[in-house]
Amino acid sequence: MDYPILNLLHVIGAILIGAGLIGVWMSDLRSRQVHELRAFSEAVRNIAVFYDGVVVPGALILLASGTWMIVTYHGGWDFLKTPWLAGMVALFAFEFIEGNTITRAYFMRLRRITQAALAAGHVTDELREARREGVPTFTHFLDLPILLLIVMLGSLKPDTWQLFFTGSAIAIVIATTLTILIPRLYPWQMHGASADG
Repeated sequence: MDYPILNLLHVIGAILIGAGLIGVWMSDLRSRQVHELRAFSEAVRNIAVFYDGVVVPGALILLASGTWMIVTYHGGWDFLKTPWLAGMVALFAFEFIEGNTITRAYFMRLRRITQAALAAGHVTDELREARREGVPTFTHFLDLPILLLIVMLGSLKPDTWQLFFTGSAIAIVIATTLTILIPRLYPWQMHGASADG
């Protein structure tokens, strides 16, 4: 396969991931702003739609095209000698694993718990506890800063590890700040199962 086609697929994958993660971000923010269980359920459902319908396909396209380009045009395992490329691969691998084992899995579980609460007609203790979990909130807020860092590495192609380490530290600070700040800005107060306008 020609490099321009692979590169186009790679860009499409990155765009899909970015668009999906922005959709997840906006849906999660909406879920924190509503006060009715049905509206909360809809926001959580939208999170699942963005993850499964946009982020996951984008990640698979990115994985396939990136692997092919590394094998074909970057000397296979020689990519480890190139800081910007090795950094991109490391961050993508981290996001792929973390995204599927923590963040996405949490939102899928949150959707299931929310459906059970809707069926029960009230907010359950399990839903309250799930919504207060800190680790999935942190990894959720880490997704976009890490994606931006991956894009920066691919665009700037630095020949040292400085951008990788500095960017990673900044991403962690941003995610930590948002994990503390957002729940305080939008304290989760849920009641009933009627629709929220």
